[in-house]
Amino acid sequence: MIKVGIIGATGYAGGELARLLLQRDDIEIKWFGSRSYVDQDYASIYQNMYQLVDDVCKTDDMMQIAEEVDVIFTATPQGLCASLINEEILSKAKVIDLSADFRIKDVKVYEEWYKIKHGAPQYIQEAVYGLPEINREKIRDARLIANPGCYPTCSFLSMYPLVKEGLVDTSTIIVDAKSGTSGAGRGAKVNNLYCEVNESIKAYGVAGHRHTPEIEEQLSYAAGHPVMINFTPHLVPMDRGILITAYASLTKEVSYEDVKAVYDQYYGKEQFVRVLPKDVCPETRWVKGSNFVDVNFKLDPRTKRVIMMGAMDNMVKGAAGQAIQNMNLMFGLPENKGLKLVPMFP
Repeated sequence: MIKVGIIGATGYAGGELARLLLQRDDIEIKWFGSRSYVDQDYASIYQNMYQLVDDVCKTDDMMQIAEEVDVIFTATPQGLCASLINEEILSKAKVIDLSADFRIKDVKVYEEWYKIKHGAPQYIQEAVYGLPEINREKIRDARLIANPGCYPTCSFLSMYPLVKEGLVDTSTIIVDAKSGTSGAGRGAKVNNLYCEVNESIKAYGVAGHRHTPEIEEQLSYAAGHPVMINFTPHLVPMDRGILITAYASLTKEVSYEDVKAVYDQYYGKEQFVRVLPKDVCPETRWVKGSNFVDVNFKLDPRTKRVIMMGAMDNMVKGAAGQAIQNMNLMFGLPENKGLKLVPMFP
């Protein structure tokens, strides 16, 4: 039995972690941490947990949590995990951080983009970027995981094979991204009110979204040289889902079969990345509620460019599902345990 603590259990990602973990008979959630709802019944915050969870919300005392659990998930805003973590905690419990605190290896870049001082820079190099498709073996031995962001997960996996194989000119990459409103979190914000987002779509964080350096860093590792991209996210009026459409110039003439073989080489044995048939474009409705990322591509001979596409559920593979995938690897369990989730439709 793996004992689990969730800090930020009343946020969207924390609630999704609870929903997925409660279905497993090898997991016991010992701690539902929430700074905003201490001593309130967890099921009063999320009524879907009525008669499923009898616990009350507790504090974010990470030291105390580490005494009681084997792994701590921190589904919290940027800065909190770094301000709490220390060697004593890491000696007692594994930590999977769903914030951006340990994703970016250059502390100066982190502080520039997130506008806060890093609270624990001594752990940045140790933290493993928790994308199993590229860091599976490192994740198995890790005690601190930097769970990737939702946009970076979908963007990177959509482009990774072609960047890794040098088939695209990385100086030409443009990423157009769209996300449902749950990606902004559960906090009350005027810009996320129903009347503000319904029947509308808008770009935001233009030329300055915080996930940009994370995507660039991971693409740089894949390419073997620094990569800079244009990344523009858009907010769409749906609850869940991310759709990525990325554009880049090809470095040589290739056929559909050539490119398909590259995607199959990298993802043919992956459980959660589905390379779709020719001319089938990824759609968010076919991955909703699942840990899948659907990817595909389209060659444009006229412009000598390739369009790379991806779709996933930002709350599952983009947050809680990927965190559980990482936990499974850290504890030597089958990677897909608790994640055999058939996408919901309609």
